[in-house]
Amino acid sequence: MNKITSLVLTFFLALSISAQQTIHRPKLIVGIVVDQMRWDYLYRFYDRYDNNGGFKRMLNKGFSCENTLIPYTPTVTACGHSSIYTGSVPAITGITGNMWWDNEQMREVYCTEDNSVNTVGSPSALGKQSPRNLLTSTICDELRLATNFRSKVIGIAIKDRGGILTAGHSANAAYWFDNTNGNWITSTYYMNELPGWVADFNNQKLVDNYYKKGWNLLYPPNTYVQSTADDKPYESKPFGKTFPYDLQKYAGNDYSRIAATPMGNSFTIDFAKAAIKEEQLGADDITDFLAVSFSSPDYIGHTFGPNSVESEDGFLRLDKDLGDFLDYLDNKIGKDQYTVFLTADHGVAHTPEFMEENKLSGGRVFIGDSVRSLNRILAEKYKVNSLIVSHDNYQIHLNHPAIDAAGIDKKELKKWIIDHLKNAPGIDRVFALDELNSTPLNSTIRKMLNNGYYPKRSGDIQIILKPNYIDAYSKTGTTHGLWNPYDSHIPLLWYGWGIKDGKTNREIYMTDIAATIAALLKIQVPNGNVGQAIAEVVK
Repeated sequence: MNKITSLVLTFFLALSISAQQTIHRPKLIVGIVVDQMRWDYLYRFYDRYDNNGGFKRMLNKGFSCENTLIPYTPTVTACGHSSIYTGSVPAITGITGNMWWDNEQMREVYCTEDNSVNTVGSPSALGKQSPRNLLTSTICDELRLATNFRSKVIGIAIKDRGGILTAGHSANAAYWFDNTNGNWITSTYYMNELPGWVADFNNQKLVDNYYKKGWNLLYPPNTYVQSTADDKPYESKPFGKTFPYDLQKYAGNDYSRIAATPMGNSFTIDFAKAAIKEEQLGADDITDFLAVSFSSPDYIGHTFGPNSVESEDGFLRLDKDLGDFLDYLDNKIGKDQYTVFLTADHGVAHTPEFMEENKLSGGRVFIGDSVRSLNRILAEKYKVNSLIVSHDNYQIHLNHPAIDAAGIDKKELKKWIIDHLKNAPGIDRVFALDELNSTPLNSTIRKMLNNGYYPKRSGDIQIILKPNYIDAYSKTGTTHGLWNPYDSHIPLLWYGWGIKDGKTNREIYMTDIAATIAALLKIQVPNGNVGQAIAEVVK
């Protein structure tokens, strides 16, 4: 009898062990967000990318979702990073822009601001940041929950919002760049002092080393045939007129300039490698998560435009940096022991003057100037100042307390503003947001606007610009933020453990990324998730 009992127990123990062994996960997930990368950059520069670089490797040995779209507006950095990692949209996450007018606080709010915390690693106030304005969990939070907080999660980006909104609420750390002193910093939300390895890294002053090398073209100037001329009046000129750019004068005194060069990406990878090594990410069988955002392409794109030599050179250099990073992961974590996805938070519009010189439509709309003019007229009309308090995120925000106190008819006021804006050059539609679902609109645009609407942080009147018209703050450079494909069609590449080879042209959304990671890891999706797992990707 004892022998039979022993055999039965052995059998069930074997089944239990077998069941446990069927749950396989990679040692490390690396999420890469390229800040401001249009989908077409994958192929526009394909012939120039290195065979051992990052883009070709992920395209040819991984899985590419060729038709990945952003399902909301405004298509800006904070919304993109939060939506990728939450599988949700601004209408649920509450991250309705990089900044927004808060109707409860009656002031502009920055997406990650938090005055209840302090900077760690610098005397500046640039560390007073946290994820508290994000209303939902991220896939990183769900991984922490699934492993009873044994998984390590770290977010890294030059931009604070790029590191914070991705890593989530329960991250071990998020780090971002302090441009007043060249240090990587964090906040007391995460820790009270920097780890020794971060302090040691900062003491190297690597930014100064990059400045001393300058920014030279990677290849001969005449090979940049995918770009326009190197000296155009509609490009900003922060470093001089043309290549090569001498950056030595910024060493030791201006750490902000690194962000608008490809060396900002290299510097970010330097820090990411140090984090992997020193925090021992991927060193055991409990899956860790490193969320890395490359902020420099956005600074370069805004400054010079997507058709500039600077942008082309930036992506050729990023490709090499990514290839080097994948080599590092192969050696440190092990081939087929980690999973990487690469996507973007948004695209970018062509510089309007570039379009015009090539007989294509485009232009600049100075919404801020229009709002200031309208406020002056309204002050005379109603004897109340600042009836329009903000034009954040292509929306007009009204001063409701002042309107109510003065007894102004809101419907009449909205109609007056709409009538004065709707015929302005470059503006396609203007309408009251409370009439969004009764206003004749293309269904795609209506859906994107609804997905971006969170009442406490959204405006009263929506502005839609004509294709390739931009809301401008200067007469040079370009921007993003609208529904159009140049802003909303982004790359999505998968590579490594658990990933099939191939591609799909099926319509997929940014919000499907978190659900796919959840399926890969066999964990719960984030608590505001609206996306679907991409079945074609996972083995």
